[in-house]
Amino acid sequence: MTTFLFRCLLLCCLSSALFLQTAAAQGMPGASDEVLIKNSLIAETDRPAPGTSSTLAVLMEPQSGWHGYWKQPGNIGLPPQFDWQLPEGVSVGEPAYPVPQTLMTGDLMNHVYEHPYALLVPFEIDDSVAQGTSLPITADIKYLACRADACVPEEASLAITLVAGNGEVPSERKARFDEWRQELPRPLGSSASFTVTDDARLRLSIPLPASVELDNPHLFVATDKIIDPAAEQVFSREGDVLTVEMLLDKSRQTSGPPAELEALLSLGNGTGLALRGHNENAPAPGDDSPRNLPEAGMPAEQGNTTTLLLTALLGALLGGVLLNIMPCVFPILSLKVLSLARLSGGKREARREALAYTAGVVIVCLMLGAVILALRAAGTQIGWAFQLQDPRVIVVLALLTAAIGFNLAGLFELGSISKGARLADQGGMAGAFWTGVLAAFVATPCSGPFMATALGAALVLPPFAALAVFAGLGLGIALPFLLLGFIPALSRWLPRPGPWMESFRHLMAIPMFLTALALAWVLGRQLSNDGLIASFSLIMLLAVGLWFTGMRQRNGKRLAWLPAGLAVVLALAGSIVVPHSFPGREDPVTNGVANASEATMLPFDKKRLAELQQQEKTVFVYFSADWCITCQINEQRVINTSTTQQALEQAGVVTMKGDWTNGDPAITAFLQEHGRSGVPLYLWYAPGESEPEVLPQILEPDSFLALVDKAH
Repeated sequence: MTTFLFRCLLLCCLSSALFLQTAAAQGMPGASDEVLIKNSLIAETDRPAPGTSSTLAVLMEPQSGWHGYWKQPGNIGLPPQFDWQLPEGVSVGEPAYPVPQTLMTGDLMNHVYEHPYALLVPFEIDDSVAQGTSLPITADIKYLACRADACVPEEASLAITLVAGNGEVPSERKARFDEWRQELPRPLGSSASFTVTDDARLRLSIPLPASVELDNPHLFVATDKIIDPAAEQVFSREGDVLTVEMLLDKSRQTSGPPAELEALLSLGNGTGLALRGHNENAPAPGDDSPRNLPEAGMPAEQGNTTTLLLTALLGALLGGVLLNIMPCVFPILSLKVLSLARLSGGKREARREALAYTAGVVIVCLMLGAVILALRAAGTQIGWAFQLQDPRVIVVLALLTAAIGFNLAGLFELGSISKGARLADQGGMAGAFWTGVLAAFVATPCSGPFMATALGAALVLPPFAALAVFAGLGLGIALPFLLLGFIPALSRWLPRPGPWMESFRHLMAIPMFLTALALAWVLGRQLSNDGLIASFSLIMLLAVGLWFTGMRQRNGKRLAWLPAGLAVVLALAGSIVVPHSFPGREDPVTNGVANASEATMLPFDKKRLAELQQQEKTVFVYFSADWCITCQINEQRVINTSTTQQALEQAGVVTMKGDWTNGDPAITAFLQEHGRSGVPLYLWYAPGESEPEVLPQILEPDSFLALVDKAH
């Protein structure tokens, strides 16, 4: 009975936390309405004739410095995705893309458009459609707007209404579409062929008259996973044959070359040739005409999405493993250590507890990921660890960690394991599950190596793929515990259960009380002094209820959990009322920054940052939160030291801080622009440079001071 009641306490706390974080996030203001790539849907004729075909244009107009992607985006990126809603009797084909440009970002090759461009979509009207019929057409489009250091997912719903008529095309519309068609690649008109050399290079032979001039040519391979887009392309000519050699993709070096490929040869003067190449060692296709070939947009898109998913999944898995040694996860290590000690009771028990622990971690990561994706889909700007931006969630977590600490200290008991093997087994699995739940929930403020990039990528993936990344993060967090449960050789290193566990249990109450203290410190940054005292009163109320329960347990009285149950109800009710009643107060000059070293910093403002860049100032911008342990360590060890502050002042560096403790949609949008879904983020803007240098998430004093010295 007591075990069941404590489970209820945990369930109430966590359910309340999830409910409050969702409600708080939904109340946050939406993102900016700024569109990085403006788009519109244009018809070649407003009165298409039944039984004929015509063309729609999706016009994309990137802002300066931003770009969109070709149907095979290169090493990174995603092509546009279309979802058409069409009236009966109307069908559309695959979009035709103009000749793209190459863009090298580090060692990665991108196939992009940095200027306005039009995707031409063929559509047909069945001859059964009556004259005068209204034809509403809608296209929901999702795409990436990117620049050198950031990618922002955007989407739009484009609509146009046509009327079945005589197919007349206005002269100005005809001229505009003819101009867009000039930007499309021309069909080569003959088949190319390729072979693979012994050194894993693909050699493509293209029939091309020697009279055709080439000016910095480039081959864009539309079929995914054939070549490495960033690899060098070596061109040579012999008579009327142009040969290009490229490094084969690593996956193809083991699986073998394809039977055919689709590509676009850019001649370097804005002209492109669409071609199809077949493997000389494979049967030739029945029809080599490029006109009869299906567009490669969808296969390339699916392949690139798979690559991004696998990369993000691996990053999330590695990031989750590393979270086990990050400072932000240390407070719950006491619970994990006790669970690990219990695993020595047998292989079957070890595996069951390992699976239960893993289930708890993965479920919480999936729930938090689902909430983030749902709220972002609704237009709310939030990121990872958003639940700790709500002081009500902090109060609930403080109550939970304090209750666990009191239990470890022996103030009350969860029940005796002498009540039978079945209850003991059941309690062991339940304890492991809830340990995993707490581990994942408390670990979410962290953003360690690999993890930030992986979660940023998850936010541009389709929902199911993004949830797979969040599940991978949970699996990474649970992996060490899971390995201990399933590999007996590892579990042998654990100490055997014995009397020492009781003393160790009392000792492990200390980290839990330190966790509650750290949460109280965060509350002090979010609430007024009165709010902090009221929050401590809730913890005291819970402690008194648990104390009375402990005394009744030791005296063998019935309904021993009644005082604790009443205290839990009152404390949870207070956790909803208290933060709302005692909001924090911010200094309008320092934006709530309290200590002297931070008082000279500017609060983050995107417009002010742009002004400083125009003035060619060196600017150090960083984003932090009071609940982010990694952020606090970096600030204490590096940023807020007297040595660093003096160096920044002498070098004339302007420091700007974005405080994400209570959530800020402007900061969230800025983080997203830089491919991040959480903090910390450190940016260094050098004079005359439009794009910042992204610094490591764990700052080192020597390397940071060396960067400051360069600003002199």
